Amino acid sequence: MSIKGASFFLAGISAIAIINGPAAAQDSAASEAGAPAAGGEIVVTARRVSETLSEVPASITVLTADTLARANLQKAEDFVKLTPGVTIVTGTAEAGDTQINIRGLNGARDAESSVALVVDGILKTNTAQLNQIQGTLRQVEILKGPQGALYGRNAAAGAIVVQTVKPGDHLEGSIQATAANVNTYSANGYIAGPISDGIGFVLSGDYRTTDGFYRNQFLDKKVVDDQESWNVDGRIVANVGENTTLDAKVRYGELHGASINFNSSFHIPALGGAFYEDVNDHPFNYYSNIRPKNDQKTFEASLKVDHDFGPATLTAWGLYSNIKNDLVADGTSADFARYISAALPSGQPAVDACFASTAQLTGFPLNPPGFIGQIPVPFIFAPANGSVFGAYSPTTCDGTQYQRRNQEDYSAEVRLVSNGDNELNWQVGAYYLHIDRKTGVSLGADTGAGVIQELYNDPTSANPTSQLFADTFTTNVYAAFGSVDWKPTDAIDIGVALRYDIEKRKVRNDVPTATDPFTGGPINPGQQFGPIEPQSKTFEQFEPKITFRWEVAPDTNLFANWGIGFKSGGFNNQGSAAIVDQNFNVPPINAGVDIDDQFRKEKSSAFEGGIKGSFGPVNYSLAGYYTRVTDMQFFEFFVGGFGLLRVVSNIDKVDLKGAELDVNAELVEGWTVFGAFNVTDSKIKKNSSRPDTVGNKSPYTADYTINLGSQMTVPVADDFDMFFRADYRITGPTWFHTVQDQEKATIFSALLPISALGLPASVGNALYDVNQREAFGVLDLRVGLDGENWRAAIFANNFLDEKYLNEVIPAIEFGGSFISPGARRLWGLEVAYKF
Repeated sequence: MSIKGASFFLAGISAIAIINGPAAAQDSAASEAGAPAAGGEIVVTARRVSETLSEVPASITVLTADTLARANLQKAEDFVKLTPGVTIVTGTAEAGDTQINIRGLNGARDAESSVALVVDGILKTNTAQLNQIQGTLRQVEILKGPQGALYGRNAAAGAIVVQTVKPGDHLEGSIQATAANVNTYSANGYIAGPISDGIGFVLSGDYRTTDGFYRNQFLDKKVVDDQESWNVDGRIVANVGENTTLDAKVRYGELHGASINFNSSFHIPALGGAFYEDVNDHPFNYYSNIRPKNDQKTFEASLKVDHDFGPATLTAWGLYSNIKNDLVADGTSADFARYISAALPSGQPAVDACFASTAQLTGFPLNPPGFIGQIPVPFIFAPANGSVFGAYSPTTCDGTQYQRRNQEDYSAEVRLVSNGDNELNWQVGAYYLHIDRKTGVSLGADTGAGVIQELYNDPTSANPTSQLFADTFTTNVYAAFGSVDWKPTDAIDIGVALRYDIEKRKVRNDVPTATDPFTGGPINPGQQFGPIEPQSKTFEQFEPKITFRWEVAPDTNLFANWGIGFKSGGFNNQGSAAIVDQNFNVPPINAGVDIDDQFRKEKSSAFEGGIKGSFGPVNYSLAGYYTRVTDMQFFEFFVGGFGLLRVVSNIDKVDLKGAELDVNAELVEGWTVFGAFNVTDSKIKKNSSRPDTVGNKSPYTADYTINLGSQMTVPVADDFDMFFRADYRITGPTWFHTVQDQEKATIFSALLPISALGLPASVGNALYDVNQREAFGVLDLRVGLDGENWRAAIFANNFLDEKYLNEVIPAIEFGGSFISPGARRLWGLEVAYKF
């Protein structure tokens, strides 16, 4: 079914095609977050104090406990589906790899996130946590626009504020289990209650396993997107006297599954056919000879103290986090003959293994334009009987890759907040964060003996290292903040928040002095001119925010806000600039790409204005926004005979402007329809890294998003109801790189003239007008029975089995893109019981 057809289908279910926000807003007094206030309105903690939703002078999507349960939402990729103007890419490379885009501001891979994650009042510090299950959810608030004045670094695009279950004065709990196709099974549950007078506990856990949707045809196993994960969370809340509360939490989790869920696609029109492929038409097939693996372990512990002094409350917390993540996968270098150029000095059979593995597979079907001939030499060197490989081939000729990303950090905050709903409310505080991060990307020869999971393996080993990036990053962050909120009347609210962040960063290169056994050069090309010395840099930013709300009529509020967002600069793997210069900024490619081992801080200035309110059963929010981004951080991928390289570059100036409309209405008791529409116009105004991309759109930014949905509850008997829920999300066309509709010289432009074919360099040029992701729509359906303490439902996520792309990562000078597919239809049965 087409997007248009599915839209009419859902509109027929809803009986009205109005546009959404899952949470309603009426006036009432504030109470604890996660629970309705006296008049029924939702209470939020968006500004780090409890207030009703209508009082927040900004666009905010709230997912209540009912919505979370009925739609089975558990982590960020679920929340985003119901949030206009927000998209996500997660899990395409490895579990900790998540980029959330809010209104055109994106979290660049290998840099810091642009979205703050706040769980039960504590700011999380590792981007790998963004898409993890954070316990038993009670409410989720998604804020848009710069939140740096409230949450500091890495909140330039917005924040996800999560509330989880707290212990009460009686024992309670629940368990939920799901069984679905592709051997997908999951379970989660919690138990909470009192331990003694004034002390309570929560113990929760979750487990999920799936075979995934895709099969590796060479290994004949479903090891492309398979995954198994589990988490355990513990929490103790204790009242120490009348005025002091302690909140202690511990969590541990593991994830084991596949990694690098990509195919390669070429965009070289002069070579014709499948060498000039529209990424949206690519047939996904997998045949890596290396079983891709990803292992992640997470440990966290936190303690929060609240003490009520009467006029003000002091809140102090500390967090320790340790996340270890590594992956193994096949390599990308087969077509550039890296591992067939010469025998290893040790006599190890890397070259022999390559030839032998190719000969054994002669005629094995690869995605066009790939094919396996009688010898592994790529077609540009042996056009008669050679082979053509994309990345991740079934032979040993493309080598192996091993990546490691470990981060250990601890952070603390102290904050004093005035109590009560006064004419003048204020808060002041300080924050500290220390990060130790170790990253490494290692490429090795594939001798047929598998992967040794070490960053460096000597030439005599069965998996000798040929290229290595390994660095240790140390970061210290210091911040002071404060805010004042003035309410001269009940109808007017003016707020000013200020924060100053100082981020001190250091990097140390950990690559040993060693020789690439294939090229004879240093194992890190950046060492060619001598040792890579440690570097340090301090990034500072003042982050103000001004907000305004005016209740112009009952249940109608005008609002406006302006703020500065900040994301620290940092360091690429040392030696990155040298590799790009030596391979691409020389004739005949002459890419003119400006990459530095140090990337600059990102700063954004954002304005938003709008109106929100209700009339009768209809609740709405309409907003317009404009953001100017300076030195936007952007991830780029370079591939060639040297292997692969991941870097962060800067786009000097980007303008983002757009509009957003949210509407929901309860047509009759038990029947709600909702919808939302966002449009974002983005434009690159200056880009010294790639000057010819000026005028193009911001990468990873969808032109628009549309949400349509309906939820209906019908009483069936005195003690249970039937419910139905439909959610349809359309994501507009999206570019994933600054190069769009442009022709670029590639590594093939350099190799073809010197090959046996002797073709002109221009034949190897790539045209990138075929790597924009098309618009796509995903429909989720759920129907079930809901009793007083039980629920049973059948569901179908991606009911129409829409084929779409999760991510497209162009490697411009490679001549193509690495593309990852979205999830297919998942259908099954869910049962839940609570007590």
